Amino acid sequence: MKNLRKDCYNPFFSHIYVEKAVSDHPRTTRILRQFPRADVILIDHYKDVFCRRGQDFIAQQRAQNLILGAKHGNLLYKGAPVCQSFGNENFYYTSCIMNCVYDCEYCYLKGMYPSGNMVVFVNLEDIWDEVRARLNEHAMYLCISYDTDMMAAEQITGYTAEWIAFARTVSAGAPGKPPHPLKIEIRTKSADPRFWQRHNPVPGIIYALTLSPQAVIDAFEHKTPSLRQRLASAKEALRRGFSLRLCFDPMLYCKDWELQYGEMLRQVFEEIDMEKIEDVSVGTFRMSSDYLKKMRKCQPGSAVVQFPYQNDNGVYHYSGELTEKMEVFLSNRLKEKIPEEKLFLW
Repeated sequence: MKNLRKDCYNPFFSHIYVEKAVSDHPRTTRILRQFPRADVILIDHYKDVFCRRGQDFIAQQRAQNLILGAKHGNLLYKGAPVCQSFGNENFYYTSCIMNCVYDCEYCYLKGMYPSGNMVVFVNLEDIWDEVRARLNEHAMYLCISYDTDMMAAEQITGYTAEWIAFARTVSAGAPGKPPHPLKIEIRTKSADPRFWQRHNPVPGIIYALTLSPQAVIDAFEHKTPSLRQRLASAKEALRRGFSLRLCFDPMLYCKDWELQYGEMLRQVFEEIDMEKIEDVSVGTFRMSSDYLKKMRKCQPGSAVVQFPYQNDNGVYHYSGELTEKMEVFLSNRLKEKIPEEKLFLW
């Protein structure tokens, strides 16, 4: 049991694995410069480390290492039916970072990936070329922060800033822009108000901020900012004119959930001008059965993972009665502050 103590783990990013093919890439050099004491290990392919057998996701996340590589093959994916498109057609997502610096117990990445280490793909230009090619055919709604919290890793990668710069090149009025518009969603729990001060709003970029009651954050959203910090960041984003979506998703059941979510909304309405919000997402916990089975093996003591969910067609969720009760409770309160067309339910 002594080996489980925090002081027995290596420090964050103590080891960085780098694909030989990208060892001289400018982004590789920039990221490595931030970790001068890290052991840098050259590898042939990121999967040689990330996908090897017998890994312990939870232990690795406590002493997370970094893998730098290049992404090849399919760079854009059609949005899954269990993901919210917010009424947009041609819904895609891309993955330029895999895994997260945060440690939310309910995160589906724990069931999807074999490793708790983080992968950063340095060949962003290849993804952008594919986006431009699609924009020559049709408009796109593109989510770029599904498999990570990109803004939480901004000090390490700077990728949010790079995507902002790319969005400017394809926005209306840009020289040689594609014929169809691009809309980007960046979902986050990050709460650094300096981000909004360093950047300017770009048409077509929506920042989607996940909000949870403080009790839920304390119990399940480890390493993430507090509700108060997230609201302060949201307030600054709105003040500076950024397009902001609020995501109350996933809602998690607890003994006094009505009290907890009611108090959360009280704080939201007190701090946030809801008339300036782009829209709002509401949905209770849901998870692929394959992912949840893996998560239950590696988190036997997690209340949110071990809850007796109902399984319908390969998706675990709360009972229909509880789902409706929770979502109606939150939706009715939100409708007091926003028009119904701005509310998106699962």
